[in-house]
Amino acid sequence: METDCSALRVNSARLRADFDALAEIGATVGGGVSRLALSNEDLEARSWFADRIEEAGLQVKDDEVGNLSGLLPAEDAQAKTLMIGSHLDTVPNGGRYDGAIGVLAALECLRRIKEAGLKPRYHLEAINFTDEEGTWKSLFGSNAIIGKISANDISDSLHDNMAFRAALYRAGIMLPELGNARRKAETVLGFLELHIEQGKTLHDRQCDIGIVDRIVGRTTYNVAFYGEAAHAGTTTAEERHDALQGAAAFIIGAHKRVSEEFSEGVVNCGYVSVTPDSFNVVPAEASLRVEFRHPDTATLDDMEARLIALAEDCARAYRLEVAMERVMHRAAERMSGYLVRQIESACRAEGVRCMSIASYSGHNAQIMNQMVPAGMIFLPSVDGISHNPREFTEWRHIEMGANVLLRTIMQLAV
Repeated sequence: METDCSALRVNSARLRADFDALAEIGATVGGGVSRLALSNEDLEARSWFADRIEEAGLQVKDDEVGNLSGLLPAEDAQAKTLMIGSHLDTVPNGGRYDGAIGVLAALECLRRIKEAGLKPRYHLEAINFTDEEGTWKSLFGSNAIIGKISANDISDSLHDNMAFRAALYRAGIMLPELGNARRKAETVLGFLELHIEQGKTLHDRQCDIGIVDRIVGRTTYNVAFYGEAAHAGTTTAEERHDALQGAAAFIIGAHKRVSEEFSEGVVNCGYVSVTPDSFNVVPAEASLRVEFRHPDTATLDDMEARLIALAEDCARAYRLEVAMERVMHRAAERMSGYLVRQIESACRAEGVRCMSIASYSGHNAQIMNQMVPAGMIFLPSVDGISHNPREFTEWRHIEMGANVLLRTIMQLAV
């Protein structure tokens, strides 16, 4: 039976009070927040969130990787679950809005549905995912839910994970049990995430809501150029095997190639180091890390091939050897068309301006979309500032987004 949800709205004052209270946990000088995953501040925020869940009369639920949820059960115990949420952890001295808004809005939506006396056809779960930001392992909680985390991922066979293991143990997360956090796809209806854009497209276009249709794929390489150390004064340009020149040519060329050949792509180079680190010695080795992103997986693969070829060209031009190691790859994801249409319908009903938008940052929705239909709602970020104490989203947009989220949940599950 369809339910008329036209009169149901979030309690904006309560949502704002939650937001202000949460922002005090891990608050930094200058208005930022530091709630690194599994830190004292993160654990305090989790405890605070659990208290809000209990106060609302919802069921507190956690899993073997520390994902923490509030559950509003359906009358049918065998019903599927609609998951809604984001993350409470932050980067060091980050902003107050990133992640937190999505968790708090999810909780508020469940409170309003319960207060209205409505009986959802599906279980509704407001979830806070563990370590979205990657203090230890990026998107840890959502990857565990889709079955891509196990104790082997945190072994010391390839990397020193002692501190990570200790942090997990301190939070009551046991390595042998990590795999038990996996959900069966047939038990989950879908996933919705409300989040600030972290870019300036919506702000510049004065648009209220972004409906994410794509989330970029991302690939990262370690690149090392090898030459020969030599006296900087007595070695001629023709005789040099200058590793740093090769690395510099690659960095400049990578930016030029991506901007000219891949209009929707982005590239960044960092972590540059030189050996020997001396101003009067020709560099024998120069290493860097390059990351590139694109919202289409096939095009991302093409970017990868062209950047590898560029590195090899730069090595030949400066008489060097080059080694490239792929250290991370995440395919682009196209969000569920069905959920995109549901969010569009909710925006029309709420009378808010919306537009389709690609996300150039990774999110839990990107991971969940690999297992179940996922949808994502973006809110404008003023001047596109994020991961920064100056991160800001106007409250009217937060209220709009929360009401669009509520209406979408109602369309899907009530």
